[in-house]
Amino acid sequence: MPAAKECLKSERIPPAVGPYSQAVSYGDLVFCSGAIPLDPETRKPVAGGIAEQTRQVLDNLTRLLEDCGLSRDRVLKTTVFLQNMEHFAEFNAIYAEYFPHDPPARSTVQVARLPLEVLIEVEAIAGR
Repeated sequence: MPAAKECLKSERIPPAVGPYSQAVSYGDLVFCSGAIPLDPETRKPVAGGIAEQTRQVLDNLTRLLEDCGLSRDRVLKTTVFLQNMEHFAEFNAIYAEYFPHDPPARSTVQVARLPLEVLIEVEAIAGR
């Protein structure tokens, strides 16, 4: 019997801003949609620059993973979208705090524009 698709979500992060699931489980994998730096209370982008936005994105991703029964150490791959590659070094230093040991595989790309004019978006694939 093929694996069943299950849509997952967290009440501790802002809801999806479009017609998509926050995360989808399929077999032993959990695919987390791109998280942007929205404050869970205000549902608006956090104030500040790339450091503040990176921390908020990774905190939101952590909450989503926890509510899916996982932790950051189960993350296999992330894809990072930066509005400006000049933010790479500052982003990378903060990212290393969240994944200090055996970090996941990762792609980082610069994009022309992100939703709500934020500076960063991160998606993840985790294993159960």
